[in-house]
Amino acid sequence: MKSYPLNGRIIAITGATGGLGRAAAQALRDKGAKLVLLDLDLDSLSVMAAALGGPDVAAGWAANVRSIESLETALKEAAQHFGAIDVVVAGAGVSSVVALEHIDLATFERVIDINLNGVARTFRAAIPYVKARQGYLLAVSSMAAFVHSPLNTAYTASKAGVWALCNSLRLELRQHGVGVGSLHPTFFQTPMMEAVITGPSSTLVWNNHQGIWQFVALERVVSGLVECIEQRRDLMTVPRSQGLVAKAPGLLRRLIEWMGFDPGKVAEAVRLSDENKAL
Repeated sequence: MKSYPLNGRIIAITGATGGLGRAAAQALRDKGAKLVLLDLDLDSLSVMAAALGGPDVAAGWAANVRSIESLETALKEAAQHFGAIDVVVAGAGVSSVVALEHIDLATFERVIDINLNGVARTFRAAIPYVKARQGYLLAVSSMAAFVHSPLNTAYTASKAGVWALCNSLRLELRQHGVGVGSLHPTFFQTPMMEAVITGPSSTLVWNNHQGIWQFVALERVVSGLVECIEQRRDLMTVPRSQGLVAKAPGLLRRLIEWMGFDPGKVAEAVRLSDENKAL
């Protein structure tokens, strides 16, 4: 596969101040990319941009993935600042580990709106810029797109939706020379995972993140993200060994459920989730 050098590329990242966003920004900057940092808190973005080298190579704009107007304004200003946008990484995301019968519906809708609709809005706002450069769009999905855990209905639905969105959009944009990819990491350590680790689901549903549910290092996820862009990949799992799970979800789903989810422990986790709602 032909390489897509990152030196001098202008890359926009939503969720830039999050755990993955920060690490990815540094790795992309190390490759020579110029960075458009998008998130809710402009002050945090400004500090981050300065640490990455200042306005000639990194700059921040406040943007909310729940607002298409916010994204359109931020990307327009960023394109004016840097002259173009080559790549957009849709990295903003949230989680909620609660059984559907207990979850507040506003929380369910928020997860879908940020994780799935937010990617759609981000890509919609970005399309004119990447079309002009025959660029690349990358969505941070999850192995949850293929492995559908209990107590994770909103999250798994959103991440499966992101995978499907990318597959459809790739067909729409290939005539313009634009690539579209999805990144599917397993569990990795970020601030978003703190509530999961300390809640009952970590032990009852995911075996305290041991065995098949073990964490991978953040560095491996970042390396996968960078490679996705450099190779303009359609799909990548982290670790790579889980690629078969992504390629054959229907074939392996029953086996994974049998191996990974003890019925008694799941029942207890569902009960406890009503007492430990993670917003």
